[in-house]
Amino acid sequence: MSTAINAPRPGDARPADDDRVLSFTDLDVRFATEFGSVHAVKGISLAVRPGEVLALVGESGSGKSVTSMTALGLLPKNARVNGTITVGDKSVGKLDTRGLRRMRGNDVAMVFQEPMTALNPVLTIGTQLTEALELHGIAYGAEAVRRAVELLRMVGIPEPERRIKQYPHELSGGQRQRVVIAIAISCDPKVIIADEPTTALDVTVQADILDLLRSLKDKLDTGILLITHNMGVVADMADRVAVMFKGDIVETGSADEVLNRPQHPYTKRLLDSVPHLGQGPGQFGSADISHERIDRTAAPALEMKNLVIEYHRAGKPPFRAVDDVTFSVHQGEIVGLVGESGSGKSTIGRCALGLIPAASGTINLFGQDFGALGRKESKALRRRIGVIFQDPAASLNPRLPIGDVISEPLVVHKVGDKKSRQQKVYELLDAVQLPRSVYNRYPHELSGGQRQRVSVARALTLEPELLVADEPTSALDVSVQASVLAMFTELQERYRFACLFVSHDLAVVDLLAHRVVVLQNGKIVEQGERTAVLQNPQEEYTQRLLAAAPVPEPGEQRRRREERHALLASFGESVTELQIDPERDPGPLDVSTRE
Repeated sequence: MSTAINAPRPGDARPADDDRVLSFTDLDVRFATEFGSVHAVKGISLAVRPGEVLALVGESGSGKSVTSMTALGLLPKNARVNGTITVGDKSVGKLDTRGLRRMRGNDVAMVFQEPMTALNPVLTIGTQLTEALELHGIAYGAEAVRRAVELLRMVGIPEPERRIKQYPHELSGGQRQRVVIAIAISCDPKVIIADEPTTALDVTVQADILDLLRSLKDKLDTGILLITHNMGVVADMADRVAVMFKGDIVETGSADEVLNRPQHPYTKRLLDSVPHLGQGPGQFGSADISHERIDRTAAPALEMKNLVIEYHRAGKPPFRAVDDVTFSVHQGEIVGLVGESGSGKSTIGRCALGLIPAASGTINLFGQDFGALGRKESKALRRRIGVIFQDPAASLNPRLPIGDVISEPLVVHKVGDKKSRQQKVYELLDAVQLPRSVYNRYPHELSGGQRQRVSVARALTLEPELLVADEPTSALDVSVQASVLAMFTELQERYRFACLFVSHDLAVVDLLAHRVVVLQNGKIVEQGERTAVLQNPQEEYTQRLLAAAPVPEPGEQRRRREERHALLASFGESVTELQIDPERDPGPLDVSTRE
């Protein structure tokens, strides 16, 4: 049974307090704002021990990141912090600026959510690695460069001698995250705080990073505070779990206890909102998709034949982003387009909308060759297409109230008058389960889930026959995602639009799609009915994707991880691990040279 954070379980002998590498005791954080005081963290207590992964889970705004930032003394000046934060034997609240600087990296390190933001874009990878080594007096000059190369080799980056001369934008997302981890371990910290370290990564890259972190804590005995809202990651990594809700710790226990036998209503609601790969449609109240609604007698709403898309670069041969792609989407059908970043998913979606041209091949919309139409005809055809973008905050005009945002397509296509447009907006707000009172509010006044509902409403304004949805739920918390997906299936059942659903979340695709198309490096490697592709994949790449997708049950996830490692071994590949060769060079792990 999971318990309150301060209540030991029966028969559980607690280690001594001095065994803790990171602890928060009665931590209370308030922010002074122009609208009054915001109580972000409400007297919580947590502890992380050597070689342990403590997962701090909860939705956006629960106080997870604020809690972690107190350990590094990184909160803004308007924060008032009470309680005790201890890193090793140091009390963070008693350290001056110089003491905090010495502690960061040496005793506690941070792996941030977005590696591209965490790394300096104008400095080479080598410069950013050697900076930490030199600031903490571990190595200088050529010795620091040698250690930087060794660090990159340890975290599994190929050709480290070449990579240290490159800039962050020249590396993939997974490689950038490995660099951030290399910087974090460069000074051999006692504890690492990993704040959503895999949110922006594909499932296969995510699995590699989790293998690396697991290897890190096992081989270096490093404590890890893992901050995430992904329950699959929690099941894969965590020894213990603490659930945070509105600044409070509402439940804590082992990963097995919290994920399999949750006690608090919020934890139960959170877990009930997680889509499970393999359970298919109908989860958490969503409508069960039906093949009977698909019209295969008429021309497909979207049909691509031998599509090729190229990007031209000055002085270089064109880059082929999409290569000989052929598939179709019929009226009433949802087709899931899946694959890793860079596989060409979003490029295909943009081409279907007419935003980028095709180098060759054809795109037929409702039986018409889109590329052969004139400007007037293509505008009329676009009226029959809706689009939902990945980031609702970026896709909504911040200067327009919600009513104008939703009615804008009606204005552009000169549909109806002011009164009828307002009535249409009210109907759409009802359809996406938003109160009509948001009509005069602005996007920044809504939550992320509410903004995405507005995006869905805008996409449906002209009652499109084809909807292109590009990662529409990836930026949402799990409970918000669940409600948006349930709403999406209900709307699809009502309006019966065709949908090209672009996603790298296989559990979401399993819940929504009739058919699945799998992309790799711009080419289709497998396509077919949802059950055939996701339950009995034939291609090696699809098998890799499915094996890397985590599930929110520790025992099942452990079995899946072992099967994935066996699968990689059968393909002649090794598991990502921290490569430490003490015979060769303990390198950055030897801290005897510290002052």
